[in-house]
Amino acid sequence: MQKVVVIGSGGSGKSAFSRRLGEVTGLPVVHLDQLFWRPNWTRTPDAEWKDIVRDQLDRDAWIMDGNFGGTRAMRIEACDTVILLDLPRWRCIYRVLKRTVLYHGKTRPDMADGCKERFDAEFMLWIWNYPNSGRRRVLDELKCREDRRIVRLTSPAEIERFLRNLD
Repeated sequence: MQKVVVIGSGGSGKSAFSRRLGEVTGLPVVHLDQLFWRPNWTRTPDAEWKDIVRDQLDRDAWIMDGNFGGTRAMRIEACDTVILLDLPRWRCIYRVLKRTVLYHGKTRPDMADGCKERFDAEFMLWIWNYPNSGRRRVLDELKCREDRRIVRLTSPAEIERFLRNLD
């Protein structure tokens, strides 16, 4: 396990999981949110974004967390392991609401500078719809990737077991 893609719904714990996985494995962690977002939640233009991701993929080893469907195929192609955090939507919604309160008006450690935490109804709707849309697309894409190690973790207990078993 040298190149790991971590994907899942918003609020599934991708960043926290990736940090912990990096501590256990010694692999460097790349939070795609830090690279994509510019101050005041301004998006990086698509062509520039793909170049940024390609630069990260060229490194010898990494853990890369984030969804970003427009670059998911290239990340999966470059990795040896995909970890899907497939937690229930209620847990993801709760976690996002909790971090909104905890970090309100501040920038989270895994987020780009100048992106202050705020309530975002559109993002909450995306999380609510993720099981029937984004998750389905991810699972369809992963079905065809028998050449990659695919790990699907569906609960905090499974996540803990997975990390413990890596020691």
